[in-house]
Amino acid sequence: MTNKAKGLVVLLVAVMVLGLSQFALADDITIGASLLTQQHPFYVQLKQAMEKAADDNGVELIVSIANQDLNKQISDVEDFIVRGVDAIVLSPVDSKGVVGAIIKAKRAGIPVITVDISAEGVEVDAHVATDNYYGGRIAGETMAKVLNGKGQVAIIDYPVVQSVRDRVAGFKEAVSKYPGIEIVAIQPGITRPEALNTAQNILQAHPEVDGIFGFGDDAALASVVAVKSAGMEDDVKVIGFDGMEEARNAVKKEESFVAVVCQYPGEMGRLGLETALRVIKGEKVEKEIPVLPGLFTKEGEQKKVVLD
Repeated sequence: MTNKAKGLVVLLVAVMVLGLSQFALADDITIGASLLTQQHPFYVQLKQAMEKAADDNGVELIVSIANQDLNKQISDVEDFIVRGVDAIVLSPVDSKGVVGAIIKAKRAGIPVITVDISAEGVEVDAHVATDNYYGGRIAGETMAKVLNGKGQVAIIDYPVVQSVRDRVAGFKEAVSKYPGIEIVAIQPGITRPEALNTAQNILQAHPEVDGIFGFGDDAALASVVAVKSAGMEDDVKVIGFDGMEEARNAVKKEESFVAVVCQYPGEMGRLGLETALRVIKGEKVEKEIPVLPGLFTKEGEQKKVVLD
């Protein structure tokens, strides 16, 4: 074999080894994801989008479901650390309660990306979420519009979750511009049964209430049931947040359900996985990656809502 031929063989082998090593590197990437729940269509869509993005990018995705249990989520994150995953995608059960687990992951050199719900009191590598404050403002402006700028309003809340606090803050900011609107109650109602009980209590304590803002689809749908049961469909307007199919259908059918702010969980799931992969590869990413919400009313969907 000539020296030139030998050189070509060596070059070919080097290219093959390099290609195999790159393939192995991609194939060896593992991302752990701890998601809030799978009892809500929003998180079902988010999980499916993450799984598709993982398949598309050739990485392994391990998903654990916290079922709204902080202790389980902490245990799941600790398990990811022990397994040596390359990154963790997290939708916190409790924005403050998950801080210790995130710190442990960061000390182990594992980047953390939060999706949908942010962590409070600790820095993560990136946060991918709906612009919840802006969505709250959309809900507030919509409520003011349907009430013609005056009336009593109640809020069903989920106060331990930062994203919900942002929604409520945005809602308050929007209605504060209308002197004729008064917020008469802010009460928690995390699950649909709890929200139903909360809505019933609000209607009993404030029979003159004109509107209810539910922090999520379950809270809004429960409020619609309570309003209907109380025979107050002509009097009380309900606005929700999330915009999954059940809520959209209810907006079409139920008189009291006038609008729902729409999130796009598929986009969030894809961006969450792809952002984690970019961080693993050492690429620079934005700390805040917002996904703008839309609005669904009886007239249909508005994907881009411009506020003053």
